[in-house]
Amino acid sequence: MTSYAQDPGAPDPSFLSFWRERHLCTLTTPRPDGSPHLVPVGVTYDPEARLARVIASRTSAKVRHVLAAGEGGARVAVCQVAGPRWATLEGVAHVSTEPERVAEAVRRYAERYERTPLPNPLRVVVEISLTGAMGRF
Repeated sequence: MTSYAQDPGAPDPSFLSFWRERHLCTLTTPRPDGSPHLVPVGVTYDPEARLARVIASRTSAKVRHVLAAGEGGARVAVCQVAGPRWATLEGVAHVSTEPERVAEAVRRYAERYERTPLPNPLRVVVEISLTGAMGRF
């Protein structure tokens, strides 16, 4: 097994392959007091756009935390683990309510997780502009 940093916009094939496998992930966002809030989520990774996406309800704590960070966004991380293998993507998160962006996030989620999420009129997408990546796989 190898452990090393990756370019999130140009990952090596084994890193990208691991992110295409169906795994539950975690998202860590900062609470207003600075403490970490960690929750299970589904994540999709788009290296060409240097984005990770998480669909969520606009009333969720994770969305509130990202919005509370202001226009500059929130520093966050998403991680997935499978036995001894793991991979983390880091970046700056913003929340989008734009229908096209939400639809693209839902499409990618359905493709990775092999199920279309139920309709949710409060759905938004947390888009993470990636600044770093690392893993052991």
